[in-house]
Amino acid sequence: MPRMKVLVTGSAGQLGQDIVLLLQREGHEVLGCDRLEMDITDLDQCIEVIGGFRPDAVIHCAAHTAVDVAESDIVAAYLINATGSRNVAVASEKAGAKLVYISTDYVFNGLGTQPYHEYDNTDPQSIYGKSKRAGEILVQSLSSKYFIVRTSWVYGKYGHNFVKTMLKLGQEKPLLQVVDDQHGSPTYTVDLARFLLELIQTEKYGVYHASNSGSCTWYEFASAIFAEAKDILGLSFTAKLEPCDTKQFPRPAPRPRNSALEHLSIYTNGFQDIRHWREALRDFLLELDKNQDD
Repeated sequence: MPRMKVLVTGSAGQLGQDIVLLLQREGHEVLGCDRLEMDITDLDQCIEVIGGFRPDAVIHCAAHTAVDVAESDIVAAYLINATGSRNVAVASEKAGAKLVYISTDYVFNGLGTQPYHEYDNTDPQSIYGKSKRAGEILVQSLSSKYFIVRTSWVYGKYGHNFVKTMLKLGQEKPLLQVVDDQHGSPTYTVDLARFLLELIQTEKYGVYHASNSGSCTWYEFASAIFAEAKDILGLSFTAKLEPCDTKQFPRPAPRPRNSALEHLSIYTNGFQDIRHWREALRDFLLELDKNQDD
């Protein structure tokens, strides 16, 4: 495997940290950039930093991901997700770098009954989804070597996520109500990072859906977290899990009812599919257990 120079934006984030660690472990030269190292909303700074490093590939993880906040702070969402992505695309193109743009299941309206594939029509319903779709369009317009990678329900060792929240609340609350009418595909950051590393070593450009395979509801995901954590970590939970409807938890931003992702581009480009979400969940819990022992 040839050694690559890779710049990662949003390197202090949940996915960014796992990508940087994987690239370093595999012997690649990495420049991790968070807001302090490179403000993606500043075009000149993006050109200077990316141009100075001259990477083979840029993995653009930085994003405004506060879904509910975006509904009222529209300018910030578009500044980071659209304009910021344009800046990274322009700078990457000038430097001759491949560009990976991390996108989201929120670009779909969530009303479909089947898993969404890459060429289904987008129809985002939230400001977050609309601003991420705007970023996709700008990347497609301005980059000649791009991978748009849509993912969903991301969790990992770093940062806040659903799995960690369930583990914590399950040991504190008597009752936990979790929505059972939203379907999606959980994604372990380590598996996503591995796929991105595989992707940037090719010229198989285009749009990809990359999540762990299979799908579930949030309630089914929570039930699996409890079951696997009891088995692997020996945890005991005080909380009784109860399914509920989305309408019981009104939020500023609409959530997709169905955002399960089909991996059509993975199949058509000859990549190996990403493993099932339940297997990935078990590995994540084992990793958590190992860290507590260290």
